Order: sequence, then structure tokens, then C-alpha cells
Amino acid sequence: MTKQSLAGILATASFAVLGATGCATKNYVKQQTAPIIQKTGDLENQTAENNRQIHNVDDNAQSGIKQAQSSADTANQNAQQASTSANQANDAANDAAHRADSLDDVVKGLDNYKQLGDVSVNFGFDKSMLTSDDKAQLDNFAAQLSSANSYILEITGGTDSAGPAEYNYDLSNRRADAVVQYLVSKYNIPAHRFYLIGIGKDQYVAKNDTREGRAKNRRVEVQLLTNMQAQNATPTQGSTQPAPATNSTPATGTSNPTDNVNE
Repeated sequence: MTKQSLAGILATASFAVLGATGCATKNYVKQQTAPIIQKTGDLENQTAENNRQIHNVDDNAQSGIKQAQSSADTANQNAQQASTSANQANDAANDAAHRADSLDDVVKGLDNYKQLGDVSVNFGFDKSMLTSDDKAQLDNFAAQLSSANSYILEITGGTDSAGPAEYNYDLSNRRADAVVQYLVSKYNIPAHRFYLIGIGKDQYVAKNDTREGRAKNRRVEVQLLTNMQAQNATPTQGSTQPAPATNSTPATGTSNPTDNVNE
């Protein structure tokens, strides 16, 4: 064999060895990097999913904030409307309700009126707010007003004998006003139908020397009176306002309460 032939064989063998070595190295690298590539892909997918969840949470939070703000705004508007209605009822009651020492002073032809119903609500010591039981009694009483014609509502009441007279006069007025305001606001009864009679004038219905008697005196009474003559004269014309006496002058109210808490 010549030297040239031997050199060719050796060169061919060398290339074969180098080729085999290169293939083995590529396979090894591929085997080692494949898991890393897989983990990298999984991590990217997880990161994308986390970003989506964070975005969803943010959207939900923003939506919740908007809903909460909307609910708060609605509640505020309802509260303002309720306050406005209460103030309107209060103003109507104070402006239009007649106040006098007796019904004869403000109602003309009182003998023509007949009592059709009545209700009495009692108050706690030094209290002028209606309880749920008081409101239930007034609701039962008001049920008959829709069918009444030519009627007026006589409101009387007061306090017990404990405490200064000035304070008790104011307290009895606040109790009567609470009844009027409730009926005006809930049943849309015209305030001019109310006649507040003798409020704060020490008109007791029981003795004040016992706890039970004082509790009975802490009250407001409502009487439903209808003008029978007007009903007989105009039975189909519905309710009419009672005619006030020409010489009547409604009372101007009472003084402000003192700092004492008495009744």
C-alpha cells in the first residue's frame, strides 16, 4: 500500500470519528436542555395565568367599589328624601293645625259634630317620640278616615304633674305634634283638619299621686268628629273643611323647654 493510500484511509477514519463524536454531543445537549426548556415554558404559562387572575381581581375590585358607591349614593338620596318629607310634614302640621283652649273657640256649629272614633297613645317619661305600638294604634284608627266625610280630628293631651309647668307645656306640644306629623306624612291628611285643643293645660285624666296615674296622663288623645249636618246636606260631595269661628285666634304655641328633664 502506498503512503498516499494510507493517508487517505486515515483521513477518512478521522472524519468518521469526528462526525460520530459531534452527533453524540448534540444528542447529549438536547437531552440536558429539553427539561429546562419545558420548565421555562411552564413558568411562562403560569406567569401569564397569574397576570390574568390579577387583572380579573382588579376588575372585580373596581366593579365592587363602583357598586358600593352607587349603593351609598342611593341610600344618601333616600335619606335626604325622607328628611325632606319629614320636614314638609312638620312644617305643614305647624303651619296649618289649629291650636286653641277649646274646640268651641275655633269650630262653628260644634253641636252638629258627632264622634265616630277615638284613639289614645301613651308616652314614656320625658318622651315625645312614637313607639311602634303607638304607630300601630294610629294606623288602626286612620283606617276609618278614608270613608269619613266632613270630619275634623281633635287632638288633646299633656303630661303628668312632675316638673316645671313651662317645660311640660312644651313637652305636651311636642307629643301632639308627633301624632299630627305621623298622620299627615303617612296618610296625607290635610293639616287643617287637626285641632290641637288645650295642649299643655294640665288636663289630667288620672291622679298624679300614683305611678299608674302619671303614666295615663302622659298621653295624646285623638277624636274623629264628623259634621252630621254637612253630610245630610251634601251627601255626595265628599269631605269639606269645617268652618272656623269668625272670632277665633289660634294659639301661638308654647315656650322653649328648660334644661330640666321632668315630666
